[in-house]
Amino acid sequence: MGLYQYYLLSVMLLLPALCYSHYTSTYSRATYYGSPDCSGTPTGACGFGEYGRTVNDANVAGVSRLWKNGTGCGACYQVRCKVPQLCTDYGVSVVVTDYGEGDKTDFILSPRAYGRMALPDKSAELYSYGVVNVEFLRVPCWYKGYNLQFKVHENSRYPHYLAIAILYVAGQNDVLAVEIWREDYREWVAMRRAFGAVFDISSPPAGAINLRFQVSGSAGLTWVVANNAIPSDWKVGVAYESEIQLE
Repeated sequence: MGLYQYYLLSVMLLLPALCYSHYTSTYSRATYYGSPDCSGTPTGACGFGEYGRTVNDANVAGVSRLWKNGTGCGACYQVRCKVPQLCTDYGVSVVVTDYGEGDKTDFILSPRAYGRMALPDKSAELYSYGVVNVEFLRVPCWYKGYNLQFKVHENSRYPHYLAIAILYVAGQNDVLAVEIWREDYREWVAMRRAFGAVFDISSPPAGAINLRFQVSGSAGLTWVVANNAIPSDWKVGVAYESEIQLE
């Protein structure tokens, strides 16, 4: 066999292994928390507010090992329970909106998400387990009809203190840092990660707010610039939609 044929055969044999390892699931355990309407909680540690309660049709989760000091907020995972007589093959796709620790669990799911893992008419029996073995996989987030949004967090105080959370971060992208443009300094100034997915700054600049944020994803580390991301007369609790869609 020639060198070229040997190299080609090696690549052909290696590629399936690489692809398989890239999509290999991790085994763990999952449970669920109480909720009067089976949705998420608006007081989750990511700081998403009502978005954290209803995003992804309320299929959301709190995590511990995957929290990553708040960087894990907004990540999407496919979670499948390992009770074949009760669970579907697909499981459920969830968005991380909270921090939570359980009995050797990686996921504390909303009741709706936990029940979605079950076969038809088997959800009540699955709930009775309380904690189940699962396998999970990081998957891209997909928000049909939504561009990325910048929400002015409820802790903000116009015009002296600005805190924001970035919503609808699609793809497999983690927001690592956020910076704000200071025209008076002619430079980008880092915002502080206050908690979860919330970044803040005291004495924000007057006028429309220009932001840039660093994401870690399939394209590596990249900075995304959002000019006029937030208007000069910003309002507490309002989410401002951008024209940005991450992949």
